[in-house]
Amino acid sequence: MIAYFILVHRFPEQFKRLFHAIYHTSNHYVVHVDKNSGREMARDIADFLAPFQNAELIKSQRAQWGGYSLVDAQLRGMKRLLEMSDAWTHFINLSGQDFPLKSQTYISQYLTKNPDREFIQILDQRVRRPETMSRLEYIYIEAMGRIFETGIPRPLMRHATPYIGTQWMVVSRQFCEFVCNSPKVRRFKRFYRNTYIPDEGFFQTVMMHCSAHGQIVSDDLRMMEWVEENWMFRPRTYGIKDAANLIASEALFARKFDLTEDAAIFDVLERHIGSEVFPGDSKYPAKTYGMA
Repeated sequence: MIAYFILVHRFPEQFKRLFHAIYHTSNHYVVHVDKNSGREMARDIADFLAPFQNAELIKSQRAQWGGYSLVDAQLRGMKRLLEMSDAWTHFINLSGQDFPLKSQTYISQYLTKNPDREFIQILDQRVRRPETMSRLEYIYIEAMGRIFETGIPRPLMRHATPYIGTQWMVVSRQFCEFVCNSPKVRRFKRFYRNTYIPDEGFFQTVMMHCSAHGQIVSDDLRMMEWVEENWMFRPRTYGIKDAANLIASEALFARKFDLTEDAAIFDVLERHIGSEVFPGDSKYPAKTYGMA
């Protein structure tokens, strides 16, 4: 049984196709609609989810890219999913512009065959991504729909190594319970609240400084291709020309997609995940990491 948390900030019709593609009666779903998206969109999605007893919309708050509000939304989503059911074993977070590359049967069986794994990209930030250390070394403030860089230096956390990756994960219930409820996480919350893009490091750093998790696989199980856009790197938008590579991928999900730019790729992927067969003896071979 899987618990899904989905962050939505635009394209409600695209979200609905995503939801149908990942829906199963055994799973649980929590959706957060960015408050910046407006009440009309939130009402539309609330009405859409109403018939599904295993799906809920949590209170909308502003979710600013680069700010701690994204970490907060995910923690609220995790917490509500823990309250909804004690039966699910894995948590998966998605954005409204993601789409599965495998069926729910495949994904469920895949996780059953890898029961004690945490799929989350984890890199030693100082060693592998030193250019991002300024995100932690200066105070950032999230306010008025913006992120303000104050230029005020700050010390790093004592006795803690910072880690980084992406904001996407497939992690165990055990870890979700720890990160939501343990008093040991408070210092990480305090520190990351005034950092830049904390959702790419908060969960990784907490995991690497606790024992409440399974074996860590440094892979978020997503297919993404990064491209430079306006001096920043963003995931490239996939379209019908990418269909063969998407279908051949071993990843469970891909991002990102845009229904307004290319609807045909959704038709292809929906047909694909409706007809695939799970390889019964598949094992995950990726490099794994222990505790720091």
